[in-house]
Amino acid sequence: MTRTADSYIEEYFSSGTIADLPRDHFIGGAWVAPASGQMMETFDPGKGRAYHSFAAGNAEDIERAIKAASSAEKEWGRMKPSARGAILAKAAELIRKESAYLAVVESLDSGKPLGEAEGDVGGAARAFEYYAAAANALQGESFPLGHDYLGYSQPEPVGITAHIIPWNFPLSTAARGIAPALAAGCTVIAKPAETTPLTALLLADILFRAGLPAGVCNVVTGTGPEAGAPLVKHRAVRHVTFTGSVPTGINVMREAAENVTRVLLELGGKSPVIVLADADLDAASDGVIGAIYENAGQICSAGSRLVVDRRIHGELVERIVAKVETLELGHGLKRSQFGPVNSQLQLDRIAGHVDRARERGLSIVTGGNKATDPATGEGWFFAPTIIDNVPADDPAAQEEIFGPVLVVQPFDDEAEALDIANGTAFGLVAGIYTSDFSAAHRLARDIDAGQVFINEYFAGGIEVPFGGNKHSGFGREKGLEAVKAYCRIKSVAARIG
Repeated sequence: MTRTADSYIEEYFSSGTIADLPRDHFIGGAWVAPASGQMMETFDPGKGRAYHSFAAGNAEDIERAIKAASSAEKEWGRMKPSARGAILAKAAELIRKESAYLAVVESLDSGKPLGEAEGDVGGAARAFEYYAAAANALQGESFPLGHDYLGYSQPEPVGITAHIIPWNFPLSTAARGIAPALAAGCTVIAKPAETTPLTALLLADILFRAGLPAGVCNVVTGTGPEAGAPLVKHRAVRHVTFTGSVPTGINVMREAAENVTRVLLELGGKSPVIVLADADLDAASDGVIGAIYENAGQICSAGSRLVVDRRIHGELVERIVAKVETLELGHGLKRSQFGPVNSQLQLDRIAGHVDRARERGLSIVTGGNKATDPATGEGWFFAPTIIDNVPADDPAAQEEIFGPVLVVQPFDDEAEALDIANGTAFGLVAGIYTSDFSAAHRLARDIDAGQVFINEYFAGGIEVPFGGNKHSGFGREKGLEAVKAYCRIKSVAARIG
């Protein structure tokens, strides 16, 4: 009998944990204890306490995973694409079947509200469904070399791929990288963030039970220096997908360069949401709130800057403040509207940004303080915050805070809106709210970002390529572009006449 989310939640609040959570690495189709014998703790952000322990991996564990992935590489890469696709489709089916368990574990490990975690699990299943079909869409081209020649290309899997997974969307980020890599015929070694290790381990187990050959997908847990760094700089790794901060991404690129390993980087953002004077203000206010306060603002593509026409500035901010102040804070498993941030470290970083903004004299119109779960007095919460009338060159408008902090930047005309939107080192996504079709698409054309949303923030899905420009990184995940990222192209030219 399949258990419900409520039964897992009841178990957690009565016992302080959930039985049978994974503890070891997943290597070569089996649970493998850490070589060092050392364990780490994972914390419940809603209570600010540890509830489970897991393997502290090191270079020896990475070497085990490399051997497993190498052994499986030829079999998996030569398997018929339709057979690979069938396994990915079965994995999607199992993810949906076990969605209650996955969502509860994701919420508990990350802190996000259960409803958001449920959406993430559904998105992970959809990713595997999409790339199950995409496996059959990989094909080469023919070249017009003339009557006496035959020219064609064929895509080949790049080889062993490393996936460094962030803590803000552990399962969905793992899925959006692992699924296309597997569809292309690559083998995988994933290293999830040390604060959110569990759902990546559960995903590897699901893939194995779906029929993935042993060694094709491996997960090694641990810290970045002890497990992530040895993985990224290993000579056998031919591709690294990294999602995280700009400084760490730069280090990953340096390490990968030693072996001329290709890199896909999805880094930070300071994404603008431009609201023109003719916009539907109800839709815009709801869109802005979702853009910045989902997952407590811990989203690379969060709409952290409201770039608003000065004529509607006051009214729109007033609407947003009124709605924000009704958000109910609480533990993620209590199905709250607004959950905690992921760690004490992240909480302190957010508070530091806001405190410095206050010291510079900026206007904090709501929030601006640490908080706790009103029901328990526990947890790592930061109140939803809005900082108004922020100058374009202020650190609050330039630096990624990665928390529930919205900065407001008024403008007087469309040209100024574009200058403000493009006026940071980042270029991940942008949002536009307007009823003027031409203005929307002029801005979409001229904004320097990898993805633009019009009249709905976070529009689209797994079908839409995603990635950044400038300091937000390079390469594209999602869509068919993601499968191409895990392929190398071989061209053949033959004289036949």
